[in-house]
Amino acid sequence: MTELDIKLNEHFGGKVVRKDLTKLVKGNAIVPIYVLEYLLGQYCATDDEATIVDGVETVKNIISKHFVHRDEAQIIKSNVRENGSHRIIDKLSVKLNDKEDQYEAYFANLGLKGIPISDEIIREHQKLLSSGVWCILTLEYVPSGQKNEIPWVIESIKPIQISISNLDEFKLSRAYFTKEEWMDVLLHTMGLNPDEFTFRSKLIQISRLIPFVENNYNLIELGPKGTGKSHIFSELSPHGILISGGEVSKAKLFVNNSNGEIGLVGYWDVVAYDEFAGKSKNIDRGLVDIMKNYMANKSFSRGTQVYGASASMVFVGNTDHSVPYMLKHSNLFDALPKDYYDTAFLDRIHAYLPGWEVQKLRNEMFTSDYGFIVDYLAEILKELRKEDRTNEFATYFELSDTITTRDKTSIIKTFAGLLKIIYPYGEVSEEDMKELLDFAIECRKRVKQQLQKMDETFEEVDFSYTIINTGQKVTIETLEVLEHLSPSPIILADTINQEGEVPAQINTIHELVSGQKIIRDNQSGISYDVLFGDYLVGATDFKIIDPYVRLPYQLRNFMELARLISEKKDLDIEVRLHLVTSNNEDYIEGARDAFEQMTLSLESIGIIFTYEFDDYIHDRSIVMDNGWKIILGRGLDIWQRTGGWYDINEYIQEKRLCKACEITYVEI
Repeated sequence: MTELDIKLNEHFGGKVVRKDLTKLVKGNAIVPIYVLEYLLGQYCATDDEATIVDGVETVKNIISKHFVHRDEAQIIKSNVRENGSHRIIDKLSVKLNDKEDQYEAYFANLGLKGIPISDEIIREHQKLLSSGVWCILTLEYVPSGQKNEIPWVIESIKPIQISISNLDEFKLSRAYFTKEEWMDVLLHTMGLNPDEFTFRSKLIQISRLIPFVENNYNLIELGPKGTGKSHIFSELSPHGILISGGEVSKAKLFVNNSNGEIGLVGYWDVVAYDEFAGKSKNIDRGLVDIMKNYMANKSFSRGTQVYGASASMVFVGNTDHSVPYMLKHSNLFDALPKDYYDTAFLDRIHAYLPGWEVQKLRNEMFTSDYGFIVDYLAEILKELRKEDRTNEFATYFELSDTITTRDKTSIIKTFAGLLKIIYPYGEVSEEDMKELLDFAIECRKRVKQQLQKMDETFEEVDFSYTIINTGQKVTIETLEVLEHLSPSPIILADTINQEGEVPAQINTIHELVSGQKIIRDNQSGISYDVLFGDYLVGATDFKIIDPYVRLPYQLRNFMELARLISEKKDLDIEVRLHLVTSNNEDYIEGARDAFEQMTLSLESIGIIFTYEFDDYIHDRSIVMDNGWKIILGRGLDIWQRTGGWYDINEYIQEKRLCKACEITYVEI
């Protein structure tokens, strides 16, 4: 086990499980992860390997004997009839039959319909009246001999949901973990490997949990396919429900006017709409109007009766175009159906998560380490919904006066949600609080920027705040605007002709100045040429200091830098390139072989390459004999991992997502 696994088992013993176990027990059962981990939590919530092995076999047997597969429904029914009773795992929903004045159960996989269920069970588990709950139940077969009498009897039922968790104990245990460790634990709980994610990428993943801790929180995430946008809402909590965007109706969502039945928002903490995008979809305009009222006022009406509800709304869908295309030709809501393409509706959205920053899921992005049993975390998040932490930012920061009430509400709800999830125990530094506030403001500004493009009556808003202790003003910009709508490069005066035009054959030249460039997590459009290509011109001696040039992708980065150096020099000029790096016994032979091959290869393009190993270096830089030194905060390793040979990002630096770092230019 890793140090974090040991620590997690020490402070949350019995509440964590190894995340690769769900794959071992699931088989071909079409069942949410929280159902499987509920069972694993009964038998495998330990770090004892022997107990885990036995527990996995027990859970496999339970799934094999009691989970109802649709194609085996008749066999299960036969077993119940022959044995008199049988325990099953199935998804149940209940409806009131007002003609018979009784509640009746419907089994999703077993196929039984209209089975009487006692009023007492419904009073204890009202969520059964909504779209269905996974349950472990004992079903009896008691034939009465009377015609039309239903022989099926529900003897006992237990919704798959752990008992109320001790929130105070959870908060006290959280204090033993650093911020970074805790965020990694949360990603493990989602089944993800945090080593494959930057801080910002982790924050985006964790933000998907905000609707579970904030009442009436409205979130949208649009992006490419295959990034796991809907996974959390269908798999990780029994308090959320994922429905197809095309299946939504006023009766299903809010209230059925014919019989008075309350819809999904009355029973679930989170209602998520999958496949929300799609311009050609036909949407009930009346539904959109009711949703607008609910999202703004937390209530809906049936006749003269007004109902309140606390369900959060989540909208996930796929984009039709690239981000640069949408920013230039339309907006980031471009893919929505026309009836949802309504500024009044979209203004109710508290946060827009940039789904295009989330990489498509690959095998190495999943974890086999320990995380919380998802049902345990789901109950904790439900308890945290009762807390209000929206104004804690005011201790250190003051939002701009130009930020409207709706904008401010959106920002502080996102901020409070992240605060509850990452810092539930309440102690947060100014620096940590600033990270969350910056992200919360950006997520709301993304919404507002699109509204301003769609409707010019939306006024410009200064999304900034003041740091109270220093008086410094901080203005927030969305990452996609920085990437794709930033000012053009500086063009030197002597490249402009008499007509004031830049000749086509002359490349754009940056003015060489000392200073610093800050690269943000997940930023794209960055290449070595963009960062320091112009600073390489005129140099004939390069010294690269980077302790980490040993792994395949690090060696690739170094060769890409060598290629850039060759492009910036004249063909008839030879230059010297010297690398100072460190290594260890695991990699040194492979690295030495690679460097020897590089020596021969680079010589053919006029680069004399040499190298040395120095185990004491730490700083990272490029030092040149043309009077410039470039200090590399992360060395040459500025990009996140690509998808491999068949991913275009492997070949185009500008397409890769960056890791947060700083580049400093010093004239020497």
